[in-house]
Amino acid sequence: MTERKAKAETKRSRAAANRSDQPDAWLKEVQGLSYQEASTALELALSQLQSSELEVEQMAGLYRRAQAYADRCEVLLELVEQEVVEWEAKSS
Repeated sequence: MTERKAKAETKRSRAAANRSDQPDAWLKEVQGLSYQEASTALELALSQLQSSELEVEQMAGLYRRAQAYADRCEVLLELVEQEVVEWEAKSS
């Protein structure tokens, strides 16, 4: 491995460790969003990602946010699906 690649790998490892040790403050806020709020935020993030004016770091951060919004929507949809299954089971 070249010295340049080794330095890049070290930077990536440190960045990943920092993300896992100190989650972004916005991530907690995402967990409290309603489906509509998360969906709207996801749409906005996706439209911003299509901008060619973003730097790579900005794009990476925005992608993480978009993924968190999508995950929140999926969790809420799964909860509703579970409730429907339970209601159907009670009705039978």
